[in-house]
Amino acid sequence: MSDSLLFITSDFNPAPAVLAEGKHQPDALASASGVYITASGTAMLESTTYRLAASEDWIWLAVENGVVELTGPDTDFMLKAGDCCMLPAWTEGAELHVTQEARVLWMMVGGTLAGAFLQRMGALPHRIMKQGSLPSQLNLARHIVQATVRVSVAQDASSAQLQQLLWAMLASHSGQPVAMDAVLSHEIAKVVDAMRKNQYKDSFSLAEMAALSRMPVETFRKRFVSEVGMPPQSYQLYCKMERAKTLLKEGYSVRQAGVEVGMNDPYHFSKTFKNIVGMSPSSYSKTATK
Repeated sequence: MSDSLLFITSDFNPAPAVLAEGKHQPDALASASGVYITASGTAMLESTTYRLAASEDWIWLAVENGVVELTGPDTDFMLKAGDCCMLPAWTEGAELHVTQEARVLWMMVGGTLAGAFLQRMGALPHRIMKQGSLPSQLNLARHIVQATVRVSVAQDASSAQLQQLLWAMLASHSGQPVAMDAVLSHEIAKVVDAMRKNQYKDSFSLAEMAALSRMPVETFRKRFVSEVGMPPQSYQLYCKMERAKTLLKEGYSVRQAGVEVGMNDPYHFSKTFKNIVGMSPSSYSKTATK
């Protein structure tokens, strides 16, 4: 018997402290789009092990606070605050092992195009994938939970609102101008767009970014952090590694992928990639192209 849409509860598997949770029945337009949110929630996890249900939908799960270990088919990795993972539909045997209290956010994504959508978010088709998430994505996920609960309880939120939030998560992941709560200001959007148009080949210095925004360096840095949720050069590095992941999935060699994101030294590229993604680019390439 399960007391949660995501967590399996039994005599051997405790129930988490579910803070909010809701289901969503997509309307005709959302269904026709081929990708939509079917459920979402947030929970506080005590120090124990929790089993995850094998859902017919894809699962996106992120850690807000604390550290958890996720195990499953060919999977064993740590998720710290700010990390997320994506589980393909019908993934069985996945568990979260918690040594200290942790808080997680999650959503289930259904529809005929759900797999393609999550793969654009960095997922792999046949195995659990871990990656970092942007602060804006975590904030959007919180809004998704709130909207899903309103749909479940009061019916005062629409499928259209959830669709907008879901696609905003993809836009944010793709490096498009998405702020923590709204679109980016014109000044900050100019810098983000310049990175995207360059496909992250160049490494803009803080001074160069500030010049693009036509703001003093310190003013720009503070504005960027307040709108995007992280320092500008950390954001640039995150986007470079997401671009590199896409290139590796397309069959680029490690050296080629590094050059394409402005890192001509394979050692430096590999070290940076592993620090951010959690595995070496060669391991990622083998895993992603299986």
